Amino acid sequence: MSFRDSLMALVVMALWGLNFVVAKWGLAEFPPMFLMALRFMLVAALLLPFTRVPKGRMLPIAALSVTLGSIHFPLMFNGLNGIDAATASIAAQAQVPFSSLLAAILFKDKLGWRRALGMAASFAGVVVIAGEPRLAGQLTPLLLILGASLAFAVASAQMKMITGVDGFALNGWMALFAAPQLLVLSLLMEQGQMEAVANATPWGWASLAYLAIGATIGAYGLWYPLLRKYEVNQTMPYLLTVPVFGVAAGVLLMDDPFTLRLVLGGLLTVGGVAVVVLRRPTVVAEKVTNPT
Repeated sequence: MSFRDSLMALVVMALWGLNFVVAKWGLAEFPPMFLMALRFMLVAALLLPFTRVPKGRMLPIAALSVTLGSIHFPLMFNGLNGIDAATASIAAQAQVPFSSLLAAILFKDKLGWRRALGMAASFAGVVVIAGEPRLAGQLTPLLLILGASLAFAVASAQMKMITGVDGFALNGWMALFAAPQLLVLSLLMEQGQMEAVANATPWGWASLAYLAIGATIGAYGLWYPLLRKYEVNQTMPYLLTVPVFGVAAGVLLMDDPFTLRLVLGGLLTVGGVAVVVLRRPTVVAEKVTNPT
């Protein structure tokens, strides 16, 4: 990979890593599911005018929107609302071993002892982090993020079966279907939406814009050309840097705790993910979507 493209890949990973911190800033002003509804409204409004209707693919895209819109994102953002960005960015990597396990079950993808060991190391890393004294009595947010990671693994299997649709069209139409689901869930389970809109600061609106434009449209605008240009083995390893950027952003910008358990757990998790990705990168290669 050329230096320019390597730099572009790292910019994408930085955008996704920073996404955890920016989401925390947005959650300080908007209810979680309402924030995601606004995000997807904006994504759909910006992408759909430039994409074609994916004929014959609308039903599976609608099903995908249920997994992401009604399950993954509510779990992820409610979990993120109760835990620091650094820890969340590491725990979210559980999506990779979950995806590998589902691929073995659904697509008869050979697991092998090395990937099984990598999966075990990833989950062990999360357990190490969960054992931190500061998380005592606050494991629910971490469990929500793990549940969101499992839901994303299911979504990855769904995306693998949606062929003939480019990434921007998939994101745009999925956003159109997901936005009303999240809005209904927000109206049923949250309160203070109109007050949040009325009292939102420029910082809150900037966070929303980053989630929709920076971490979704902009990041994919850089990432998809790299996926088309290079082999999977050349692009997938860059995903291992997302939690590095996420932890760094959390520590530097939000004063998240940087503890020995976080370091050890992070190394175990990222190391296990590395084994899974590098041994069989196609598990996560079909259509990689940012977990937040």
